Order: sequence, then C-alpha cells, then structure tokens
Amino acid sequence: MASIRPTRSLDAVDDILVQWQRERPDLDVSPMGIIGRLNRCTALLTRKVEEVFSQFDLSVWEFDMLAALRRSGAPYRLAPTTLFSTLMVTSGTMTHRMQRLELRGLIMRVSNPDDARSSLVQLTDAGLDLINQAVKAHVDNEHRLLAPLKPADLAALEHRLSLLLQTLEQPAEESRAKAKRSSP
Repeated sequence: MASIRPTRSLDAVDDILVQWQRERPDLDVSPMGIIGRLNRCTALLTRKVEEVFSQFDLSVWEFDMLAALRRSGAPYRLAPTTLFSTLMVTSGTMTHRMQRLELRGLIMRVSNPDDARSSLVQLTDAGLDLINQAVKAHVDNEHRLLAPLKPADLAALEHRLSLLLQTLEQPAEESRAKAKRSSP
C-alpha cells in the first residue's frame, strides 16, 4: 500500500491516517480520510453556525424548524407530518419542539381548512420577523466561512458533495420505491 503523501498541507485527519497505516498496514484506510474530514468539518461548522444562532436565542433545531416554515412561502404554514419528515425527526420529537416554539410565541397551530380533523403549524409575526433576521445573519456567516476558498474550488466541492449525497440517499430511495411497489 502506498504511503500517504498529500500534495497539500497536512491536517488532523492525516495524523490519524498515518497512525492507522503504521498500526494496520494491511488495511486501506483511505475512506477514513474522506469521512473523517467530513465529520470534522461538520463539527467545526456547527460550532460557528451555533454562534450566530445564539445571537437570536435559537438552537440549530429551532432555526431549522422556523426556516422550514419560512421557506414554504406565505402563509408560512405546513402540516406537522411535512415538518417532521422534512426535518428528519420523529413525530414525538416534533410535538415537543412545536410546544417549545409555541410557548415562545414563534409558531401557532391553526385549523387545516382542507381537513377539520387536523391542524397546521404556522409562523407567528414574531416568528417570521425572527427567522428573517436570523437567516440573513446565517447566510452572511456562511459567506464569511467559505470566503477563503476560490470560486472554482467551491464549485468543485459542491459538485462532489452532491455526488456523495446522491450515492448515500440512493439506497433509501430504492427501499421506499420497493415498499411502494409491494404495498396493496
């Protein structure tokens, strides 16, 4: 197996790869480099994103929920099932989160005009105002975080991450399609 000789500056993941290469030269640990870097980037980016959200007294999940409602367009309301599937949480988690945001006056439940047995979740005026401010600061922060990278590098990174995401999402989509075909 070839030794790791990056043509770039070394990072913390390189140290880990060198250790594994020394201890287990029989293994090709190159996937650890990609996944390790993605994990470290996620952790570091999350901290920097949370710093901005904290300025608005928002957690990541609160921002995500308010942002999902905001980007749905006026009147900024969705069915709870749409929200929890969009945010990839359980219905129980969604119920708890809705209660917390309701208590803060950022969302409200309204009757569903298409189904009297259900309700919809809608941004309040205060919730709309808060998410409009927070998303502006969030986007500005993301621009600052990515500013050191060249536009061509950003485009290449976005393209490659999209390929990885499509690969990772494919099995889930295939199993959903298979389940639909087998249901009566």
